[in-house]
Amino acid sequence: MKLLYAPGACSLGIHLLLEEIGAPYETEAVNLREGAQFAPAFTALNPKSKVPTLVRDDGSVLTEFPAIAFWLARTHPAAKLLPEDAEGQARALEAMDHVVSSIHMRGFTLMFRPDSLAPTAEPEAAKARGREIFTRGLEVANQALAGKDYVLGDFSIADAALFYVEFWGAGRMKMALPANCQAHYARMLARPAVQRTMAAEGLEA
Repeated sequence: MKLLYAPGACSLGIHLLLEEIGAPYETEAVNLREGAQFAPAFTALNPKSKVPTLVRDDGSVLTEFPAIAFWLARTHPAAKLLPEDAEGQARALEAMDHVVSSIHMRGFTLMFRPDSLAPTAEPEAAKARGREIFTRGLEVANQALAGKDYVLGDFSIADAALFYVEFWGAGRMKMALPANCQAHYARMLARPAVQRTMAAEGLEA
């Protein structure tokens, strides 16, 4: 397998799942700031011009964080990244969708690229709305973590998604995370797979 990723982006979550699985894989960094995601070599693999992008061993390509995470979990059951029951799997997908669709794609995007979602809005107002969505999303995650070490109780693909927005909040924006999210973030940083991933991407908590 080969993961095309941007250091510190949402692909961080997929990167750490590959480390959790322990299967052989390669990585290729994509410089989003320089527009490498729009280059023909990249769009030939993923015309959406997004990371993460996973090239599987048979040459087929899988895109979108939840789809890649789900596939990795289902094809590597020994890693126990996904509950076996339908209810547990639905809850993992529910948590991931909230992180990716709301906290990330709405909250974070409005904060840092307000014109992309609200081109006619006043930029500072759009940024404030983004921070509100981001903060509220973390509060919801905080409530879900009450009394638990991980989102579903045991570590799963949902934790990889939550981790990357916790990293953005605490690591990049120096925000104070809600208490349960802060404990989860610290717990994630202590995992060997996360430490290897952070080192590989040149990141510091």
